[in-house]
Amino acid sequence: MRTLALALLPALALASPAQAYIGPGAGIGAIATMFALVAVVILLVVGFVWYPVKRLLNRNRKPTGNDSTE
Repeated sequence: MRTLALALLPALALASPAQAYIGPGAGIGAIATMFALVAVVILLVVGFVWYPVKRLLNRNRKPTGNDSTE
């Protein structure tokens, strides 16, 4: 293991920075992904909290008598 580390040390010391460019499309895509994740979390909270509460509220209501089954 030590010999492997000693062999890789010169390769790491001689590494040069990458000449890479990330265009604005990648940044816009990353921002859109973050917005989508936030929207998913909000909808998850709505689905797990709001709908059961709504169901409980509707269950406790008295029937209005407008349901005609003739």
